[in-house]
Amino acid sequence: SVQECAATYRHKMLAKSLVLALAFLAGTNAFTGSFASRRPTVSMAATASATKTFPNLPATVKPGVVTGTALKDLLQYAKDNEFAIPGVNIVGTSSINACMEAAKKTGGPIMVTFSRGGGQFIAGKAADNEDDAACIAGSVAGALHVRTVAELYGVPVILHTDHCCKAWLTWFDGMLDANEKYFEQNGEPLFSSHMLDLSEEPLEENIDICFDYLKRMSKVNLLLEMELGITGGEEDGVDNSDVDASKLYTQPEEVWQGYEKLTSVGKAANGDDA
Repeated sequence: SVQECAATYRHKMLAKSLVLALAFLAGTNAFTGSFASRRPTVSMAATASATKTFPNLPATVKPGVVTGTALKDLLQYAKDNEFAIPGVNIVGTSSINACMEAAKKTGGPIMVTFSRGGGQFIAGKAADNEDDAACIAGSVAGALHVRTVAELYGVPVILHTDHCCKAWLTWFDGMLDANEKYFEQNGEPLFSSHMLDLSEEPLEENIDICFDYLKRMSKVNLLLEMELGITGGEEDGVDNSDVDASKLYTQPEEVWQGYEKLTSVGKAANGDDA
């Protein structure tokens, strides 16, 4: 239900930080080789490209939407230098532009994030939303807007989508279709990454669905964020106040189970034994 999906939206910073690293690790392995063994180049050596390189960031990271290897390098650079990249949920072109203006003024990268509802809002609440058509169209339209103007702000932009629960997979599928079409024409995906939040499902089902999607996403250099674990308390009608404290957030054994399954995607893509 919408309430069940909304219940995972907040207060999961510990769980998200662990699982983000796991899913990004698996996704980047699928098309870049060993994530842990590769370090970004931070020296700003001159290149033959006329495209401006963003100051003090890896040479692969340039103004505009960041995908694939450049995204991997940016995330590793942020981790190595212990800073967070702001992720802002937007509801239209004005809020998209405000994000990029703020990044330009402060001199850092930004993450522009679309929710399912935000995508529908961009398309217009009166638009036909059968089979999530408006949610998909609005998210794609917003992504194309970012693609069109991001370089004008001179900042790197991670183009991401937020929590998608099992009931919303039609929206997720529609965006993957758009990514694959964009990849055929441009050699990179429309978005940088997507998030699946199946934490309300049984652990094995959560991991299996993410595994299936990661296999598809890795073919077009898309990164996947997944979510594991629960939080305590009550929110939006979901009450976990009686859960034992030891069971809150992401459990190490859950991380390991997800790691083993998802990294096999990268190993298979690289010709290693899964």
